[in-house]
Order: sequence, then C-alpha cells, then structure tokens
Amino acid sequence: LAVLLAPPLLVVAALLYAAQGGRVLVREPAAGLAGRPFLTWRLRTDGAGRLGAALRRCALDGVPQLLNVLRGEMSLVGPRPEPRTDRADRLLVRPGMTGLWQVSARSDLPWEEMALLDRHYVESHWLGMDLAILAQTPRAACRHRRS
Repeated sequence: LAVLLAPPLLVVAALLYAAQGGRVLVREPAAGLAGRPFLTWRLRTDGAGRLGAALRRCALDGVPQLLNVLRGEMSLVGPRPEPRTDRADRLLVRPGMTGLWQVSARSDLPWEEMALLDRHYVESHWLGMDLAILAQTPRAACRHRRS
C-alpha cells in the first residue's frame, strides 16, 4: 500500500511545497498502545489554499501516517490518535488511521458519542469489523466534514 501511494504522495508533496514552501511533513505527539508516546506524521496543509483544504476535507493529509503503521506505532483501523488521553480503554489498542466513528459520522458527532464508538470498537473489534471499516473509509472520507 505504501509503495502504491508513494508516487502520488510525492506529487502532492511537490504541489504543497510550491504552494506554501517550507516543510511538507509535520509530526504531532500522540499516545499509543499502553500510553506509549510517539509522533504521528501528517502533510502540512494549513498554508496551501484550496489544495490544502481539499486534502483536509478528504482526510488525505493523514496518508503519511502509513509510516506510523509500518513502524508498528499505529494500525490501519483503531481509535483516532490523540496527544494524550484519560480514557484507559483507548490505550488497549493501537490508534488507527481510520476508525468506527470516522466512518459513522466524523466530526458531526458530539464528543461523548465518538467516545462511545471508540469504546465499542475497543471492546468488540475483529478482522471482519476492520475490513468493513476499511471498505467504508474512502466513501466516508469525502462525504463528511473534516474530523
């Protein structure tokens, strides 16, 4: 997957660099499995105008998190990575690039409902659920507002 996405990601990175200059990738702190801290990778899109807005709207600014997946810090599916959390249930699994609440409603849900969906995922996830979430992610990514 990372190999397939590398060429288009390089093109997007070049366009972002042309639009805003400076660094194209940024790292953000997150709490991983068992609370272990790590840095997530994202495309820096804040000064990239329409291109940056389109990337954020379709959640493509998070594609570099595949590096975190390859390093074992994240999973493809799981609760969204947060800088730190007081919810112990989220620390039982690796954070994911996509998850149950992202395909359910993204940022349209109140925080409490997002937390319930995260808890449901942690308590009942299995391969079939992960595959269903992965299948729904592309359609859901551009259907909803930015999470």
